[in-house]
Order: sequence, then structure tokens, then C-alpha cells
Amino acid sequence: MAIEEFPIPAPVEAGLISEFRGVATSIISDNLERLPGATGILPYHRGGQMVGTAVTVKTRHGDNLAIHAALKIARPGDVIVVDGGGDISQALIGEIMMTQAQSIGLAGYIIDGAIRDVSAIRTSDLPCFARGVTHKGPYKNGPGAINVPVSIGGLVVSPGDLVIGDEDGIVALSPAVAAALIPGIRAQEERERAKIDKYKEARLQLVKG
Repeated sequence: MAIEEFPIPAPVEAGLISEFRGVATSIISDNLERLPGATGILPYHRGGQMVGTAVTVKTRHGDNLAIHAALKIARPGDVIVVDGGGDISQALIGEIMMTQAQSIGLAGYIIDGAIRDVSAIRTSDLPCFARGVTHKGPYKNGPGAINVPVSIGGLVVSPGDLVIGDEDGIVALSPAVAAALIPGIRAQEERERAKIDKYKEARLQLVKG
């Protein structure tokens, strides 16, 4: 069955990507007034933050034909965001597609569905977030769509969104909204740093007696 493809979005500006490197998703969420982010989707890679431009995929449960099509157009720094309907009966990607993504220079995968070959993924530096794990492989029949709005774990992601993921979860927002958040994020980072330093100093004084 056919894969419906829409134009690939412009990449998020490099300077904005740089501004969000190292920013915790919890702080971004706080500055979004704690609006819902993706839930139930966990990191499976070795560790490290994911920041990039959303290339979105909508696919039938257990079918990864559209993901293969997305890999043909994806660019370095893109995040392939897959709405697999939350179905975990069959894996949508595994070690081979992780290795292919690394060869392209992708920033990561988000799969609202299942993955497999987890032992290889757990040793990988390429971020991979998913809803679950199964040994069962995918169908490759379609249908699907690329670069349409999708829902992953209750979070709507549009093609071209800035996507950030870490050990606490995933957030996605338009570049315009992301740029407007930077002053508030920096202020909150400073406030939290000051509080942590204060409590560490108090703890040190307690230990010293």
C-alpha cells in the first residue's frame, strides 16, 4: 500500500539547537506551564540527550514500511518520530535500522510502539525512545504517511518541531515557542543551581559539625 509523503520541514536553526543542548526536559516542561509531554515512552539507549528536528511518521500497527521511506529523506540532525499507535505486538525498528540511522547522522528515534535488539541499542550512543520491547519483527506493507502531525504518548508533534529527549522524557515545541522560552529557562536554571549549591553547603557544614 502507498506511503503518503509531504515536504520535509526546514531544519531547526543550529543556534536554537545549541541553546537547548544540556537543558533538562523538566525545566522546559516547567516553562511550558507543565503542559502534557509524551508519557509511557522510555529511553533505551546508553544515555545522553537528544535534540533535533522532527521528521514525523504515521504507520499502521506493527508495520515499518513508512519508517524505511523516512530514512531515505532524513538528514543529519533529524529525529524520526513514529506514531505507531502505541502498539507493542511487533517491533518497528531494531539494530539494523539503528545502524542505518547512525550512518545518516540522525539525532535519534522516538517510537510510540515496540523495538527489538535491545542489547545492541542499550550500548548505542544514538538516542532511542520507545514504548516497549518485543522479539517479533514488523510487517512491511504500509500504509503510512511522512511529515504529518502525529501523536506520541499523548504529545502532538508536528514536522519541523524542536524535539528534546532525556532520561526524564520527551518534549516537542515549535521553533518560535522554543526561542521565546529561552530567557525563562535560563532564569530557572540559575535559581535551581543556587538552591542546590545552598543545600550542598548546608550539608557540608553539618558534616563538619
